[in-house]
Amino acid sequence: MIVRPRPNAIALLFIIRGSVVPRVLPHLLVLGAFAFLVVKLHDSNWIVLPEFSIAPFALLGIALSIFLGFRNNAAYDRWWEARKQWGEMVYEIRSLARSSETLLDLQAEHSDAGPLRRRLLEWCAAHCHALRASLRQESGQAELETWLGKEDAAHTLKHTNHADYCLRRAGRIIGSLYRQGHIDAMGLRILDEHLTRLAAVQSSCERIATTPLPFAYTLLTHRTAYIYCYLLPFALVPAIGAYAVLFTMVVAYTFFGLDVLSQELEGPFGREANDLPLDALCRVNEISIAESLGQQPPPLLQPVKNRLT
Repeated sequence: MIVRPRPNAIALLFIIRGSVVPRVLPHLLVLGAFAFLVVKLHDSNWIVLPEFSIAPFALLGIALSIFLGFRNNAAYDRWWEARKQWGEMVYEIRSLARSSETLLDLQAEHSDAGPLRRRLLEWCAAHCHALRASLRQESGQAELETWLGKEDAAHTLKHTNHADYCLRRAGRIIGSLYRQGHIDAMGLRILDEHLTRLAAVQSSCERIATTPLPFAYTLLTHRTAYIYCYLLPFALVPAIGAYAVLFTMVVAYTFFGLDVLSQELEGPFGREANDLPLDALCRVNEISIAESLGQQPPPLLQPVKNRLT
């Protein structure tokens, strides 16, 4: 995700990092060359383009911009819902750390409540990394080994759903705390509810990741935008001549950019410039857990070249 102070109006015109320019520039250059070819063919009378009103193109452009706006809003809703779910995860892990500290007698001698609580929070930290790795289709082995050790990490990776297994192991620890008398039935319910809500967050994220916008919807906007932009020079060249190249590329930048931006926001869990900073959110959870356990917390992740991953 791009994190930077808002630049002034002039600087905004030249910013490349975080914009869609690198992705649409090849298409713009091809379209510009096509528009230039139409200009030359018209000027040399190889083709004769009649002068007619561009009102139909204006109406189609307005309709297309509204349609692309609706798709962009739908993609942004997915991005924002994903961010809210990860914010809920941060809240639940902090609440679990606080509730477990409140309910357990951590000062009693010869009690294993402290080690069990530590292990509970370690499995929750592993759950965050396992879910992040699953959503990004990465391994996550190094982070799991950091929190679980090599043996438990290797056993976790043998399961199909690594994040769900981490929650099951955390649930076993809560069960052990109850059976050993460290918490009563009410304490069991309080701690288990936090795991239940973490499971709900995981389910919501998996739903977003595995259910893209309908393909026909995406295909329709994509095709219409390209057809419109490649037909536009034929309407503009008779009226404004060579300036049609410039105006065609400006219009195409808007439509192609909205199309590409919607594709990025539709899948918010990747590593593109505008995707969610899951590494940084996992670090926030690690800091909360480390401070709750009385350990030295790791530093917050900082943006690198205005980009937070």
